[in-house]
Amino acid sequence: MEKLLEEFSLGLFVWQSLLFIGLLLLLGKFAWKPILSAVEERENTIKDALSSAEKAKEEMQAVQADNKRILQEARAEKEALLADAKKTATDMVNQAKDNAQAEAEKIMQQAQEAIQAEKEEALKELKTQVADLSLDIAKKVLEEELTDQKKQTALVEKLLKASKI
Repeated sequence: MEKLLEEFSLGLFVWQSLLFIGLLLLLGKFAWKPILSAVEERENTIKDALSSAEKAKEEMQAVQADNKRILQEARAEKEALLADAKKTATDMVNQAKDNAQAEAEKIMQQAQEAIQAEKEEALKELKTQVADLSLDIAKKVLEEELTDQKKQTALVEKLLKASKI
């Protein structure tokens, strides 16, 4: 019995081995190829997804770099515009100051000319008044001196001596 059992075990082992090998061959032909191709397809899909993610990351970095560059250019342009505006404002203020200074000088010149003209007019009037007063005084003095004959003769002689005629 032991021998029978041994033969039965050995036969069972051989049959199990043959069945296992057959099962492996069947699985290899019908199941493993689709499973391996599905695994390979999944692997390719994952690789493509990773590649797409890497490209997206690179594109994002390029966009960020462009954004930084554009922002820097905008800041530089803003600073240039502000500097230009400040320069323009300073130029306008300086121009206004120069215009005001020139206008003030013009007004001062006109005032000085008006003062000089009024001064000359006043001097003329004063000379005229002095001349009129002198004539009035001379007239009164002469009338008084010419009333007497001796005084008239003395005055004529004095004038003749003064003029050296």
